Amino acid sequence: MNPDEDDEYEDYVPIKKRKAAMKEKLVSDRQKERREEAERVMRERLAEEKKKRGIANSLLAVSAKLKAEEEANKDSREQAIKESIKNEEDKAALKKADQLLEQVQLQMSTPLMSVRERAKGIIYKERMPAIGDWRPIKKYRDMPEEERASIREKYFIEVNGKDIPSPIKRFEEMRLPRGILEGLKAKGIMRPTQIQMQGIPCGLMGRDIIGIAFTGSGKTLVFGLPMIMSALEQELRAKVQPTEGPFGLIIAPSRELAHQTYEVIEFYTDHLAEYHKEFPKLRSVLTIGGLSTGTQAMAIKKGCHMVVATPGRLNDLLTKKKMSLAQCQVLVLDEADRMIDLGFEEEIRNTLDHYRGRVAAAMTTMTTMTTMTTDLATKQEAPAVLGQRQTLLFSATMPKKIQDFAKTALVDAVVINVGRAGAANLDVIQEVEYVKQEAKLVYLLKCLQKTPPPVLIFCENKSDVDDVHEYLLLKAVEVVAIHGGLDQEERHEAIRSFKEGSKDVLIGTDVASKGLDFPAIQHVINFDMPKEIENYVHRIGRTGRCGRTGVATTFVNKNQDETILLDLKALLLEAGQHVPPFLMQLDSSAGGREEEEIGGVKGCAYCGGLGHRISDCPKLETTRQKTTSATKDYLTTGAARYTGAEGYAGDW
Repeated sequence: MNPDEDDEYEDYVPIKKRKAAMKEKLVSDRQKERREEAERVMRERLAEEKKKRGIANSLLAVSAKLKAEEEANKDSREQAIKESIKNEEDKAALKKADQLLEQVQLQMSTPLMSVRERAKGIIYKERMPAIGDWRPIKKYRDMPEEERASIREKYFIEVNGKDIPSPIKRFEEMRLPRGILEGLKAKGIMRPTQIQMQGIPCGLMGRDIIGIAFTGSGKTLVFGLPMIMSALEQELRAKVQPTEGPFGLIIAPSRELAHQTYEVIEFYTDHLAEYHKEFPKLRSVLTIGGLSTGTQAMAIKKGCHMVVATPGRLNDLLTKKKMSLAQCQVLVLDEADRMIDLGFEEEIRNTLDHYRGRVAAAMTTMTTMTTMTTDLATKQEAPAVLGQRQTLLFSATMPKKIQDFAKTALVDAVVINVGRAGAANLDVIQEVEYVKQEAKLVYLLKCLQKTPPPVLIFCENKSDVDDVHEYLLLKAVEVVAIHGGLDQEERHEAIRSFKEGSKDVLIGTDVASKGLDFPAIQHVINFDMPKEIENYVHRIGRTGRCGRTGVATTFVNKNQDETILLDLKALLLEAGQHVPPFLMQLDSSAGGREEEEIGGVKGCAYCGGLGHRISDCPKLETTRQKTTSATKDYLTTGAARYTGAEGYAGDW
């Protein structure tokens, strides 16, 4: 091609200019249509006047009259044009969002079920039975639906599902054993929170649950107490033998959260055994990375009632057949949106493959029988309930589309929502300050003076944690650090010393933000603004727990992406917090209309952020990059094997 022949060459036009040109063309076309319409009306009126009066009216007079009417209607016409443009933009945004959601749903098209269930076409339709035939006391059973709705409205509880039990406002009325009630009193828990009022009765009735509530609302008890009661029922019916169990499984996204949940379970099972001599001590096992696999396998081999695990170590034990879920009837996913996010669902499906449910559990207890009278037809029908379980999913941030995906693992689920999914805890005073990158460390010392210790500091990466840790140590601050690069023993020791009060400050990455309960925290400092608004909600949720008020200070500067700052601005406005001037000046490409519903969804339909649409979602973009990278790695590895030194495909 001759480089001089560039008659057909077109300069690249940025998308913003193209959009502006399209909008200008749309307005121009509308105005042209209006002019043509006005001329047509003018001609028709002229003909009408001639017919009525029988005389030829002056074209000039009719034109003047029409112009006067046109001027009078000018404002309404301009408004109509603006509304038309807005509707066109909304339609375009909705169409683009639908296309992106279709891509996401295509990746999430496989239900959250085991391979065996999908292969046999097994679909569970009947609910699990109530734990120990539990049912509410008479006054709650007979309560009219209008009164139930009134209680839920009073406590801002939203529910979705069929045959939902009434919220119960006192632990004593939940028919819990005395040992559990004494344990609650020992913890200083006098009355249930909103999520506990509605969630615990649903759990005791054997219902599958999706529970969404703000951080610090006591979600651990909502799934912990029903699981303890289920394990106790199984133990009283048939004492657990070596290699048997567990009856309940809790999966958490981080080692620290798993360890904390394990401690909660142990606390209440200890109180059960202490106050009820006729009850055996229920055994729970913690299976997480960083600790000895052999020790964990030995504890499981002795027979256990409950297991608290992280996905990696759990799948390792299941794959090596050092653990069985043949008798497990309760599955809990804590911080469930993280557990079933793209990249995690395969690990959950692998876990579901090991479930056997009620039928298999009954057959396990009859292994000593040498004859079985079950015919072939019965054997074929048995898998219909082979892996059914009670599934409970809990999180503070779970967007609608993730909820819909999660429901594929549930049967007739009850969705309990206390506040908007992803909303910030209203008991936290959020302060956002503009701090230059080079001034952060110095300003951090000033921020530590806002409140007494203990204080939590969050950084985005491990190197920042180490830098801040070293700086504060030099300034004689009693500080410890936690991140994924430290040994498990160091991480446990850091959290233990911080909880006991021997250290005043804990610095960590987001590993410390998911569900960890530090009741006395008065101040959370975000040294770095996280890249996803969900992480921000989890971070500031470490303070303001159990009805207390807390402070969260966040450092931002020009290094932050504008999308996350728009999400932060929308979150502050939603919570009625002070929005600093530099955030108020930010305007989105959508003209600040992200909170308007398009297709029934406010903000982003993927991550739940209110400051952007799905087309600008940073989380979706990050997920795509990870998926693409994983695919490339897989193909590269496969190609290397196939075209090895000997040209041999045997490794495949």
